[in-house]
Amino acid sequence: MEIYVERCAGIDIGKADVKVCLRVPGKRSGTRRSEVRTFATTTRSLLALRQWLVEEEVTLVGMESTGDYWRPVYYLLEEAVECWLINPQHIKVVPGRKTDVSDAAWIAQLVEHGLVRSSFVPPPPIRRLRDLTRFRASLIHDRTRQVQRLHNVLEDAGIKLSLVATDIMGVSGRLMINALIAGHRDPDQLAELAIGKLRKKHPALIEALTGRFDDHHGLLCQMMLDQIGHLDATIARLNTEIDTSIEPFRQIQSRLVTIPGVGSARQR
Repeated sequence: MEIYVERCAGIDIGKADVKVCLRVPGKRSGTRRSEVRTFATTTRSLLALRQWLVEEEVTLVGMESTGDYWRPVYYLLEEAVECWLINPQHIKVVPGRKTDVSDAAWIAQLVEHGLVRSSFVPPPPIRRLRDLTRFRASLIHDRTRQVQRLHNVLEDAGIKLSLVATDIMGVSGRLMINALIAGHRDPDQLAELAIGKLRKKHPALIEALTGRFDDHHGLLCQMMLDQIGHLDATIARLNTEIDTSIEPFRQIQSRLVTIPGVGSARQR
């Protein structure tokens, strides 16, 4: 079978160690040399692996996308050699069996003969940006859950603020909730805290703010507001970091948001 890559390696990745099969030309013309070594997944050991691959003049390394264990291996090796992250499904559909050969040797042979293709792995700047945006999405989800918990406590206390105010975390809603926590329970006084268009709903607010809110509810609401405040601060910090990280791609972003249905997270 035709050789696609003269000097390559296949890596079988585990949590504690990786098995690496080297495939390079043998001493005699037309022969191939195969060597398998095991390395721990610690950074020092992976650096030794990288040094070995460089010394053997390996030009291409293939590895399966096993969980998240491939990331530190790939990120360290990509600095010195071309790496292919291979979808396990692509390996399974290749005819042949792995009987009597290790996974690393099988991957090396597939790469050697060009029988698999690499999955897309974003470059480091995009990976860092993706980490930030995914973390922000997770925190926004956490904030939504905290607001829902706050809503449930108000419902438990008979406070139907959400029936009148579109957003209980708006300026008016926060003023009323903070007043309830501070011990002000008179519905008419609470309704007077409304601002903007909500002031026109004064009678409905009085009805909605008539409940049995007590100190126990106040304690829970204060803790939830503290959590929401902490999340807001962290999300704001992430937004700043994202703006900085996305600056090199600002022109691309400006073109993407012109597509119907596509917009920045803040616009949505």
